[in-house]
Amino acid sequence: MTTDTALPPTPDYDAWPIEARLQAVESSPRQVSVRWSDGRVSRYHSIWLRENAADDTTVNPATRERILDLSTLPAWPEIANAEIDGSGALCIDFVPEERRLRFHPGWLRAHDYDNAADDEAPLVPVTTWRGGPGERPDSLDASGLLDSEPGDDAEEAILAPALEAILGKGLARLRNLPTEPGSLEAIARRIGPVRPTNFGQLFDVRAKPEPDSNAYTSIALPPHVDLPTREYHPGLQCLHCLENSVAGGEAVMLDGFAVAEALRERDPQAYATLTRVHWRFANTARTTDHVWHAPMIRLDARGELLEVRIADFLRGPLQTDFAEVEPAYEALMALQRLLREPEFAIRFTYQPGDLVIFDNRRLLHARDAFEGDSGHRWLQGCYLERDEIRSRYRMVQRTRRQRRIGAEDRQADF
Repeated sequence: MTTDTALPPTPDYDAWPIEARLQAVESSPRQVSVRWSDGRVSRYHSIWLRENAADDTTVNPATRERILDLSTLPAWPEIANAEIDGSGALCIDFVPEERRLRFHPGWLRAHDYDNAADDEAPLVPVTTWRGGPGERPDSLDASGLLDSEPGDDAEEAILAPALEAILGKGLARLRNLPTEPGSLEAIARRIGPVRPTNFGQLFDVRAKPEPDSNAYTSIALPPHVDLPTREYHPGLQCLHCLENSVAGGEAVMLDGFAVAEALRERDPQAYATLTRVHWRFANTARTTDHVWHAPMIRLDARGELLEVRIADFLRGPLQTDFAEVEPAYEALMALQRLLREPEFAIRFTYQPGDLVIFDNRRLLHARDAFEGDSGHRWLQGCYLERDEIRSRYRMVQRTRRQRRIGAEDRQADF
């Protein structure tokens, strides 16, 4: 065992607690096998270890981005020797480079592909839900959000449960936020950059003359996602209530994944059709012309639900194989009937200061008609991407790990 006593860096900015310590190591030229203190055995390939080292020949220490091009190595990297050093790190002597590299045990354990958990699994387990009479969205008091500093404990106390609710259930309602016009952008940026569209950076949802969307009228809106007319329709939508004194206009939310699952159970053929047939989604306004073709239900490579594109008022003429037309409409009507079932919907009234954040590629939102002359109803909205909420949640997790390591280090000093 070598005498290094300080743990090596990791090839990223994250913090990796040491859940178990390295106890023994065996190696061959192209593999190393380690045994952990909890009995787990992990194997790593020499090529994988060489590419994922943290030294300055492999990653730029300023950016933590890889600079190594494996094809420039003199030969396939092989292991001449492997051992555990005094810090508990794994030390590898690579040939023919004649280079010794060290690997942080916490990082190695977290990236143990030999005993791999699903690295593409959601950050938070996805929980589908149904509504029904009396059900309301999860609500959180966010009154101190804009008074907190980005990244501090007060912000995390508000944002962390909201992020978990959105990632898991697709929806969170924050309450007691400011009602000044434009304050939504500052709130949204606590998650990540706002995505501008042809409706602007922020858009105002209220009845107006010469509307360019049904949302800007007082009529009822059926369950839908926004902007399915885009190649990548926005991943998140924020709707922030500034005023609401009208009669009617109750908000409606449905979990599109729960609806899709119910369709799969009740009518597998309709479900399969909606995962296969590409519908035309179109928003042909006076100054823009957005069109995209996609299935209404989209699955990922593992067959799990990835997104829904449902918006009757934004569908253009169906363009598909002649033999698919009638099955496609039969499947569409089966879906439409499900969307009317009360058991899938939660209903609520926006109060000034409420902000609803939801996954726009999963949840469907709708609205009852309201009486435009009975008061004022003013929501401001914006869009973000799913990437931003995932990044923000990973940062929350990273901060928690850093605090944990700091606390363990302080305890070890006593």
